Amino acid sequence: MENGTPQLVARDLRRSFRMGPRRIEVLRGISMEVRRSEAVFLVGASGAGKTTLLYTLAGLERPEGGTVDFEGQRLYTGSSQAQAQIRNTQMGFVFQSYFLLPELTALENVMLPGMIGGSVRESAAEESLRSVGLGERLQHLPAELSGGEQQRVAIARALVNDPAIVFADEPTGNLDSKTGDAIMDLLLSLAGERKKTLLVVTHDPRLAALGDRQLHMVDGVLE
Repeated sequence: MENGTPQLVARDLRRSFRMGPRRIEVLRGISMEVRRSEAVFLVGASGAGKTTLLYTLAGLERPEGGTVDFEGQRLYTGSSQAQAQIRNTQMGFVFQSYFLLPELTALENVMLPGMIGGSVRESAAEESLRSVGLGERLQHLPAELSGGEQQRVAIARALVNDPAIVFADEPTGNLDSKTGDAIMDLLLSLAGERKKTLLVVTHDPRLAALGDRQLHMVDGVLE
């Protein structure tokens, strides 16, 4: 895809949830564009709709209205298998809660996306763990790692398939500020070195200031 073309384009995204008799409008006609290799932070108070927007942009939550195009492909239109393939090969994900499988070692957790995609390469997983500073922790289980180390494993897993874009939902939310700062620095430096697009949800304006651009969400719209 040409560099001048936006990598991710959302148009008029709408999403609501029913809570008893009430309908809560979470995304109220959001349109946005993200360019290749940009580090964009979605900022806003809790409940503003940041996570719903991130999941919708990442092909994880179908919107009620509007469209999402990624690398020129319209999300939510093909088969579920085709959608899963896009997520597995072109997108990486880092979540607040790490989502590591407790019975698998750090190395095995990082190998998972390759297993799903049918291309298991232990050497790539090992290299990915070394790149986040965990070369000595390959055989450790998640319970034997600190929170910061577990999030490093999650970052290594997100990058192992060499995705075009990484989505991160409050990646420092479960960490103390010092560890969180180190994790954000790592994520930004790895994305920068590898020319990855980074889309991060955070409620911390201090961290958001580290990106190329901030998008502020208030009550389901971008300010």
